[in-house]
Amino acid sequence: MEIVLIGLNHLTAPVELRERVSFTQDEAQRAAEQLRSGGVLSETLVLSTCNRSELYGVPPESAADSAAAMERFFSSFHRIEPESLNGSMYRRHDREAVRHLFRVASGLDSMLLGEAEILGQVREAYRVAADSGATGPVLNRMFQGALEVGKRIRTETEIGKGPVSVAFAGVKLAERIFGKLRGHSALILGAGATGEQVAGHLRDRGISRLHVANRSAERAQELATRVGAEVVSWDALAAALEWPDLIVCSVASPEAVLSREILERAMARRSNRSLLLVDLGVPRNVEAGAAGLYNVYLYNLDDLSEIVEQNKRARQAEIPRAESIIDEHISKFEAWQASVETGVVLRQLRERVAAERDVFLRERLASMPQLSEEDRRRMAQLIDEMLDRILLEPAERLKGVSDLRRKLQNLEALRDLFRLDQGKL
Repeated sequence: MEIVLIGLNHLTAPVELRERVSFTQDEAQRAAEQLRSGGVLSETLVLSTCNRSELYGVPPESAADSAAAMERFFSSFHRIEPESLNGSMYRRHDREAVRHLFRVASGLDSMLLGEAEILGQVREAYRVAADSGATGPVLNRMFQGALEVGKRIRTETEIGKGPVSVAFAGVKLAERIFGKLRGHSALILGAGATGEQVAGHLRDRGISRLHVANRSAERAQELATRVGAEVVSWDALAAALEWPDLIVCSVASPEAVLSREILERAMARRSNRSLLLVDLGVPRNVEAGAAGLYNVYLYNLDDLSEIVEQNKRARQAEIPRAESIIDEHISKFEAWQASVETGVVLRQLRERVAAERDVFLRERLASMPQLSEEDRRRMAQLIDEMLDRILLEPAERLKGVSDLRRKLQNLEALRDLFRLDQGKL
């Protein structure tokens, strides 16, 4: 029952690389289907957020070096040279793959320690994969466990106390630059979950003027109504850049929404009044070259590191408690694995014994033509009863072993002894 994870995140890759290998929801479904139809994985799930792109999978029994195959698929799917990923990709197997996912769902592996959004993102990735039939018993159990772990840690520890998220970090950055936000104006590009959080934080801090722009006018109006903002038509976006002190971008777009050229014209109309741009999009919503414009201050996700470090220091005391909960749930998952594996090994053993019994009967009965059909049936029945009696006690003892390490060692010994190595679950 092998579990394999490959991926990269904010700790291993800069935003320039992360944005090249991010998955849309449609791409995640397509990738999962290709991995399964190509025989690379029998179960798979794609988790892609602004800070990570990861493939989780259970290889088929015949797979060899599945992690390498997954990495080749990863680079091929995104049309990126494998060399570009050197040093950025990580691999996790079995227990460590489970631990990694549980830490991700708990916010322990996030840029902002204890962030709230990631649990919802894991839940949505699992929903999409499960609905499309990409997951199976192993990943279903693993991701259900991850959701339970994430919920427990948020409920039972202070790791997620306070409104800490990428959206909150962007607003904190604005407060560092402007001081109090009263008397200032802001424009939010994007009406999704991050845009809504930014709007809420800005309103909580007394922003004087708040506008929302989104490609879908209906979604922009819905968000504006909820947070008491005004709507800017997407078609009038260029003109709307003249007045805000702060623009926060969080738009799902494969290319930049704000180019250097558009911002250069806007700055001329603003008489070069200073403009703070916080780009929370992956791929980035603002062309990197815009940072070279006079009085334009552009920050992206990677520029939030200082706020991230402050957040970590404030919450580090809760990490041991969170890790303890994770260890507890890893043990539960491994116990489930062991119970499934026990059933598989016992089934394989019975199949092996049954096959040997069939060969034995054919060989012996061929030399006894005088036996009637009833005699033959009775002989087969007696052998079956004897084999059941022989196997009963070992099976009960194996199922009754509570120590996980000993149980797994016993299973492996049984596999080796009876050569039950034609494949695992």
